[in-house]
Amino acid sequence: MNMLCQWAGILILLVAAGCSESSTSSESPSSQRPTLYYFTWSDYVDAGVVAKFEATRGVRVVVDTFSSNEELLAKVQTGMTGYDVVVPSDFMAGIMGRLGLLAELDLEKIPHVQDLELHLQQLSFDPTNRFAIPYLWGTVGMGYNSEVVTEPPTSWEALWDPKFSGRISMLNDEREVFGLALQSLGYSLNSVDPEAIQLAKHKLMKQKPLIKAYTSEQFDQLLVAGEVVLAHAWGGPIARAMREHPSIRYALPHEGGMIWTDCLAVLASSTQQALAMDFINFLLDEEVALATSQRLLFASANRHVRNRLPEEIRTNTAVYPPSEMLARMEWLEDVQEAIRYYDRAWTELKVH
Repeated sequence: MNMLCQWAGILILLVAAGCSESSTSSESPSSQRPTLYYFTWSDYVDAGVVAKFEATRGVRVVVDTFSSNEELLAKVQTGMTGYDVVVPSDFMAGIMGRLGLLAELDLEKIPHVQDLELHLQQLSFDPTNRFAIPYLWGTVGMGYNSEVVTEPPTSWEALWDPKFSGRISMLNDEREVFGLALQSLGYSLNSVDPEAIQLAKHKLMKQKPLIKAYTSEQFDQLLVAGEVVLAHAWGGPIARAMREHPSIRYALPHEGGMIWTDCLAVLASSTQQALAMDFINFLLDEEVALATSQRLLFASANRHVRNRLPEEIRTNTAVYPPSEMLARMEWLEDVQEAIRYYDRAWTELKVH
């Protein structure tokens, strides 16, 4: 009996040693490093930038992506995401801060907050950068193929022109789509009037037969391929499309259009908040921000970047809007309880 116990004990030790050795040998060095989980827009990820942060900090960064603010909010609200750094747009940062989903930032750990463009400082959704810091910014306007749309569009009404039926795309974004419809009707894009939102819905219903696609990720390639000739669009992807197809242009409507900024924020549920704030500061560093802006053709929130960009980028209105237009643009704002009117109208538009 004792001999049997001894052999059993030896066998257990050998198995344990084998498991231990297997675990150690199969575990990569990266899995032993602190890990940061980054949830960002689908085209924002630069493997080189991530690799540089990993190498200089001795950490691992895991990236996941989303394609709309609503998708970001829905996932974070599940409470099971495990993300550390997220990139909500301006109005969504305000919503997430109000809902207690964002951690309060220690700005001493993010000194590059001092480098923000003047028009990105003291924004209404978070005037003291308590929860969020602008990262990239731009405008919403119209991309078009000048070989087909020979008259440069000057109004949102161009997106209702039956001449281009089946060759128009709209962003797949509730607030952006209703915002332009409201502006075209003479309302603020932040209207909380249910009657105004209904009028915008009816106008969008009339437009729907003209639309090839509601897409926030492929409109630039649809333009390049010639499948659409007019697109409701963010400026950056249109600037990138211009490189592929010189006849593509960008126009801002006389109704004012929209200005936006995507922000860097830390989730309240993050277990790596100090590392997350270090990562935010890294992304806002002038050299890193310059490389990001050159790749994406979105304007950087770091004001020192603009003058270091090539002239063809600095002067491209799809990247940097003219100053006279900048003053006329509207920011999307948190409409709070009125969002239910938008949600209902958006659902009705999409299922109609």
